[in-house]
Amino acid sequence: MVEKSHAPLFETKSAKNLFIFRSYALSVFVGIIFIFCYRVHRLLEPNTAAKWAWLGAFFSELWFAFYWFVTVVVRWNPVHRRTFKDRLSRRYEKVLPGIDIFVCTADPVIEPPTMVINTALSVMAYDYPPEKMSVYLSDDGCSDLTLYALLEASQFSKKWLPFCRKFNVEPRSPEAYFKSAVKSLDDSLKRQEWLSVKNLYEDMKQRIEAMAELDVFQTTFGSSTKDFSNGTPSPAEEIIKRFFKYYTHINLQCSQ
Repeated sequence: MVEKSHAPLFETKSAKNLFIFRSYALSVFVGIIFIFCYRVHRLLEPNTAAKWAWLGAFFSELWFAFYWFVTVVVRWNPVHRRTFKDRLSRRYEKVLPGIDIFVCTADPVIEPPTMVINTALSVMAYDYPPEKMSVYLSDDGCSDLTLYALLEASQFSKKWLPFCRKFNVEPRSPEAYFKSAVKSLDDSLKRQEWLSVKNLYEDMKQRIEAMAELDVFQTTFGSSTKDFSNGTPSPAEEIIKRFFKYYTHINLQCSQ
């Protein structure tokens, strides 16, 4: 058995059920041979008009034969290649470089906080060594609503990130996943976990949207944002701790 560290990163398989295509190609080839035999036995006519017609037809047939040959060669023995991304990760995990991912936002109206946190959660769930990946979110608008949404996302990430790893979720944005996914899990325990995570996401989304409509951030979270912009990022540090514990971390940066 091949060791996991030396397992091939891809496999190549030849296509099957090519009998009909190859039979068709061979029949066309036989037809081209008959056409050329006919042209050899009927050489140029002495008449000038017939001569040019003969040459035109002959070169047209040559071009058709060349076009047929090119198209058949690339289709005669097609292959399918399948890559194994998980093997790539296992083989080169120790030598993969560290990466920094920046998520930028500026206006919570144009860029709703739910969209921002979906972006952050999706990049945090990348299939990449967590100790080599850092996710930074920069809010140029210093929005209290965005800060609140990320605090909510830090709690939800405790369920979402392990869920992504366990079931190999694609896509890894919660909004996109729950819109496209269906409850097709055979195991009742898996289906129950799917519903649990979906309900947690919907509850978080409703809380964020409700707070946006109430417009109570200045009184509730204004002091936290003020301390952050003055150089004492205690809310951000709490987010960093929570996010880093679950595979990566987020660093909030506000600029006035």
